[in-house]
Amino acid sequence: MRYRVWHRTTYTYDDDVTDSLGVAYLTPREGPFQKVGERVLRVTPDTPEVRDDVDVHGNTATYFQVVRPHRELEVYAESVVDVTTPVYDDDVLATPWERARPAVRSDAPDAWEAWDFVLDSRMADQTPEAHAYGAVSLTPGRPIGEAVSDLVRRIHEDFAYEQGATTVTTTVADVLASRAGVCQDFAHLTLACLRSHGLAVRYVSGYLATTPPPGKARLVGADASHAWSAVWVPGPAADDGTVRPGQWLAVDPTNDTWADDRYVTVAWGRDYADVPPLKGVIFTEATTSTLKVAVDVAPL
Repeated sequence: MRYRVWHRTTYTYDDDVTDSLGVAYLTPREGPFQKVGERVLRVTPDTPEVRDDVDVHGNTATYFQVVRPHRELEVYAESVVDVTTPVYDDDVLATPWERARPAVRSDAPDAWEAWDFVLDSRMADQTPEAHAYGAVSLTPGRPIGEAVSDLVRRIHEDFAYEQGATTVTTTVADVLASRAGVCQDFAHLTLACLRSHGLAVRYVSGYLATTPPPGKARLVGADASHAWSAVWVPGPAADDGTVRPGQWLAVDPTNDTWADDRYVTVAWGRDYADVPPLKGVIFTEATTSTLKVAVDVAPL
């Protein structure tokens, strides 16, 4: 699938902002199942202080600064992306989950990279409750593909998708207690459940192309940012005894599915705090502000 993706964020203030500094994670990643064509990121008011950098996880981070006094700030990103459905090695997915842990696969050439996604992170706290919830799916010797799919299914069935039930600061413990949340919460819960058993799991941010109800036209701007998870599985051994690099199984607990060609990957990190669409600091005496976000993922 080829998509044109745009994401518009608008901040308005009741007094002048004299200096605005920000970081945007709005540029989709290149990868084996995703290619990025033309892209643009525009900041209004116009400023020459816009530059791209690459963070520790290989994501494109765009830094900007606006020093012209303003009461409205708009960040607009647009890109054309080609996405294909990921293909996984059956032998890889059949690996017993215990053998998919970086701690026991030091022979894997990419185990060192996966280790960062085993460690605890602030928004995906590995609580005893998360460990116990994950253990129901991670039975001894169960294939990693089957075990992860079962966990995703259970989260989808046990937790209600409820806008407004949580905030960006909601913890895994909060989600387990309320049994409700949004895609970000369910991704964090997946991370906590699997990491607490020694598996490496990424938090993935991006977009999901939605299909309108039968007979209805697509609503431009109705799509939203989305979040899911990706679990590292070490590669199989080659005939000469060497181990090939592993794969990252991308799963979406919000929709009980594996990521396919409807999913546009923007960035990944340890949790949401690593890759929010926008974050920054402003200097102002304004007392109120509003935020509006519009996203569209249009098939070409």
